[in-house]
Amino acid sequence: MHALIVEDEEKIANFIARGLREASYETVIARRGDEGLDLALSEPFDIVLLDLMLPGMGGLDVTRELRRAGNKVPVLILTARDTVADKVAGLDSGADDYLTKPFAFEELLARIRVLLRRANGEGSFLLTVADLTVDQKRRRVERAGREIRLSNREFALLEYLALNRDCIVTRTLIANHVWGIDFDTFTNTIDVYVSYLRDKIDAGEGTKLIHTVRGRGYCLSEKAP
Repeated sequence: MHALIVEDEEKIANFIARGLREASYETVIARRGDEGLDLALSEPFDIVLLDLMLPGMGGLDVTRELRRAGNKVPVLILTARDTVADKVAGLDSGADDYLTKPFAFEELLARIRVLLRRANGEGSFLLTVADLTVDQKRRRVERAGREIRLSNREFALLEYLALNRDCIVTRTLIANHVWGIDFDTFTNTIDVYVSYLRDKIDAGEGTKLIHTVRGRGYCLSEKAP
C-alpha cells in the first residue's frame, strides 16, 4: 500500500513513516500543503494522512481541492485541533476520518485498515471478527447467524472494538471514543459494559472473542493477543 504523509513537523512525519514502513506500507512525505496536493493529484496513493496546519495550503483546502478534482483517495486527518467544530469542518471538507494528536499508533493503523477496506468495497458497513458480524448501518449484531440485541452504549463499545479488531485498545481510548472526553476513567463502568458484552457475545461459545489484556486494555480478536 502506498501512503502519502502531509506533515510539516519533521519528527512527527518521520515517526509515522517509520511505523508505516514497519507495517509494510510504502510512504512519501510532503512538508507543505500545496506539495501534498500536487503529489496526491499526480501519483496513485492508497491513503493520505493529512495535517491541518500546513505551510503553503491548509489541510482543509487540500482536501477540498482533491475532491473538486474528482480524486477519491481516502483522507485521514491527523491534527492537534480537537474541538467538535474542527472535526466537523474536517469531515465536511471531504475527509474520511479524523484522528487527534497524540494518538496510539495501533489506532492509526486500525483506522487506516478500515478506510482501505471501505475504499476497496469490502463491506463498507460490515465489521466481522470470526463468526461475529457488526452492521454499522443497520446497527445489527449477529454471531453465527444468531441476532444479539444490544443497548446503544453496548453497541458503541462493540463497534469501537470491532473497528480496532486484533488491536489492544486502552481504557482511556475507549472512554474518549465511546463515552466522551469528560468521562471519569477511574470508575468501573467500562469493565461493567465489557462484562455485559461478554455475557451476550461469548457466553456458551467455544471461541471467546473479547479479551482482557492485563495492564493494557481490551482486544476483540479470534485469537488471544
